[in-house]
Amino acid sequence: MRYTRTGVAGIVAFLTFLTFLSAVMLSTLSPASAQGLKLSSSAFGSNESIPSKFTCDGAGMNPALQFSGVPANAKSLALIVEDPDVPKNIKADGLFEHWLIWDIPPTSKGFAEGEGKGGINETGSAGFIGPCPPDREHRYFFKLFALDKMLTGVKIASKADLDKAMAGHIVAQTELVGRYQRQ
Repeated sequence: MRYTRTGVAGIVAFLTFLTFLSAVMLSTLSPASAQGLKLSSSAFGSNESIPSKFTCDGAGMNPALQFSGVPANAKSLALIVEDPDVPKNIKADGLFEHWLIWDIPPTSKGFAEGEGKGGINETGSAGFIGPCPPDREHRYFFKLFALDKMLTGVKIASKADLDKAMAGHIVAQTELVGRYQRQ
């Protein structure tokens, strides 16, 4: 294959353009977005068993949760903890909301063990309600959302209300899955 001076110059110009474009794209990433939104717990790891003290077999308090990598443009955070493994004969949609909490400051580093007082849960009461699977091992999804607005003033009485309020305002999200089976 024979390269002409014009062909080589074109290839060099194209590679220079790609290098420039890559540099511009990387420079627009903030450190938080480069790292990514993260949710973790010192009580259990991803897809690990949730200790019984955080369930109906224990005190039922929330496990410690740590947040990191919140995007710079986030105005608030929201957390949904749900069990998608509920038998359909108990609850038709198969979901149980253990905790819905919103308008968490974007500077929050998470919740300490047992400090889950705000928000609502499936029973209509405030705060976290511990896992209590009726039949077998269930999965518990802890979902953290970074939002580009506060939800103050929006009437939220259910997960459907929270989902509707967050629609179009999620700038990042992550999740942590825990498991629990009663003995």
